[in-house]
Amino acid sequence: MLTDNPCELRSDTPSLVMRAVKWLMARRPPVFPHDAQGFAAAMANRRLPADAPLPASFRRDFLVGEWEAAGHPVVTIHPKSGPTDWHMLYFHGGGFVQPMFKVHWPLVGAMVKYCGISVSVPLYPVVPESPHAQQDAVADAAWETLAEHHDPAKIILNGDSAGGHMALALALRLAKRGGAVPGKLALFAPWLDLTLADPEIAAVEPHDLMLKIGTLRACGALVAGERDPGSATLSPLYAASEDLARLPPTRIWTGRHDLFIVDSRTFAGRLRAAGVDARLYEYEAAPHVFMAITPTREAKDVFALLGEFLAA
Repeated sequence: MLTDNPCELRSDTPSLVMRAVKWLMARRPPVFPHDAQGFAAAMANRRLPADAPLPASFRRDFLVGEWEAAGHPVVTIHPKSGPTDWHMLYFHGGGFVQPMFKVHWPLVGAMVKYCGISVSVPLYPVVPESPHAQQDAVADAAWETLAEHHDPAKIILNGDSAGGHMALALALRLAKRGGAVPGKLALFAPWLDLTLADPEIAAVEPHDLMLKIGTLRACGALVAGERDPGSATLSPLYAASEDLARLPPTRIWTGRHDLFIVDSRTFAGRLRAAGVDARLYEYEAAPHVFMAITPTREAKDVFALLGEFLAA
């Protein structure tokens, strides 16, 4: 059994660029309302959101392919040199209720550029306009298509926030089925428990500029519908140890000013206890999905570590 500490502090002080971005974030309207009532009102009164379009520069800087999974678009980005040895299946975040954000595309582009990999991004439907089960169906179909054309052992699943949840949930489903499984798993600030049950999360909440406990619990209940949001199916933090043991080598990246840091630590420990090659990288004062702020020192460290993970 692997028993050493799976957590590593990679940055003990935020970079100047990170500080500046956080200053700006604190002065802009939040991505999500900061209370459950505001979240419910936003969901009830909104128009169906659209995915941020692919930047025009991507077709100049990369090779771009487009296909479908379960009737929904998937965009594949290759380096200019063509398809690579490793292929990433990436699920964007947004609480399961928001489409592809504009900032997600530069994050994808940075991984292609710095890690020299191909990345496929499913543009899945969002809750409540579509059920959460349809998101899983898109993930399953995207995996099946990709695995038909690429060695599964050279596929890495990745995602940020709710997308990290989707990547992990897919890996767990594949492990249970007993067929082909991905070679590696990477998670950016994953949402692991839809109920945020750990009381230690409250101590982090004042520092998180984006996420609030009440909002996330309301969002989790909306995603779950009539199902139990605290079940292992919907909250992979609680997956059985025997299921965790089937997961491939896993790396997690989370900022310390992110509500999800508490569950990330718990989950990393559970993975190690189950015998999985797992490590959590932490960054002091970094906000939720900080790696999307691609010019920062912290984000570049993430990309370097991801490249090392793939090369190992």
